[in-house]
Amino acid sequence: MNFWETITGSDLTRDWKAFDARAAALPAEYEQAWQQVRANLLPYSDFTGRNLTPILDGALGLLEESAAEGLSIHEVLGADVPGFCAALAGGAGARDYRDKWRDQLNRTVARKLAQLGG
Repeated sequence: MNFWETITGSDLTRDWKAFDARAAALPAEYEQAWQQVRANLLPYSDFTGRNLTPILDGALGLLEESAAEGLSIHEVLGADVPGFCAALAGGAGARDYRDKWRDQLNRTVARKLAQLGG
């Protein structure tokens, strides 16, 4: 990836379009599940979203293989799609952007209070 792609995000646009093209080839049930997986993984994104690209690629690959084997979507993802996505993003209790912002705010407030007190 060159500097221009990094700055403009054109590499991400290319990746997302490729994901959408692959998902369009899936059966309707799997395509809907892909949309749910994608929506549930977005909160675990970093600022650019580049950290999700390999995770999304793996999840889409799993859906493609499962569709080829004729499995139902519930056999693949189970009933808890958000839980499945949390596990993909780093396990139970995976931190999303709200958790990161909350920690940053707490550190800032603690630092300001320490300056006032001492």
